[in-house]
Amino acid sequence: MRSRRGKTLTEVDIALWRQVARSVKPLPGRAPIEPEPAPPPAAPASTETSVLVVAAVASARTVPPAAPPLAPIERRLRTQLRRGRQEIEASIDLHGMRQDEAHLALHGFLRREQARGTRLALVVTGKGGPAPTLFGDERGVLRRMVPHWLRLSELRPLVLGFEEAEQRHGGSGALYVRLRRLREHGP
Repeated sequence: MRSRRGKTLTEVDIALWRQVARSVKPLPGRAPIEPEPAPPPAAPASTETSVLVVAAVASARTVPPAAPPLAPIERRLRTQLRRGRQEIEASIDLHGMRQDEAHLALHGFLRREQARGTRLALVVTGKGGPAPTLFGDERGVLRRMVPHWLRLSELRPLVLGFEEAEQRHGGSGALYVRLRRLREHGP
């Protein structure tokens, strides 16, 4: 079998494609694409190839569960925060830290606060300055990096959602972070 680019596909490639094709849900109004039927097996080429095909199919089946999706902060909560009717339960100030320090501090803070039952936290990143540094525009690194870190799969079990803070809480130099409830595991 040849791919669209004219390359010959290996048995492993074909097995992986069939596995993927079976797991895809078609768009509404479209017929499902049936993977090409497997040609009748001739004599196995080698034991090594058979082992590779089985390993490829097995690894395709053991896909880790997707990280939970992020949700925006509700309009009602935003209004309460703006009017001072909702309190921030915990906060951390990261500005002035190096990236590695800030990442570790943020991760530890979110774990600790989730264990305490905190639902809303404030993460202060600082705004950075408008002046470029010697090697380009590196000001406000944490302001750019913290949203990226909050989207990573390692923090998604902790973070329900986040948004830029209101001006009274730091504006563009801070983020409201909603934390997920810690799930209790029963006996």
